[in-house]
Amino acid sequence: MKLPNAERVIVEREKIVDYLLNPAHADNGGNAGFFLSLGFSPERWSVLAVAFRRIAESIDIAKSMESPHGRKYIVEGRLETPGDRRPWVRTVWIVDAGKICRGW
Repeated sequence: MKLPNAERVIVEREKIVDYLLNPAHADNGGNAGFFLSLGFSPERWSVLAVAFRRIAESIDIAKSMESPHGRKYIVEGRLETPGDRRPWVRTVWIVDAGKICRGW
């Protein structure tokens, strides 16, 4: 089963620039080093957003569960990168109480 309304997913600039590509973020857990090493950058944050959207639109859901914020979906797949590497990643998407799907 695909992510519901995958064509409408939102990948927020702040989530990518301030968290995923920010090595100084206290909760980053090494994500920034991983994504930066693949050629992603804060200046071209939308490249990572598009890569995440492609996963959301093309790959089946691996797992889903309820969360305090809405229905959470896990989608795992190959991430297209600027350097043509294709690492396996896990993305998390939340449908806020039946509204818009937000992910990272």
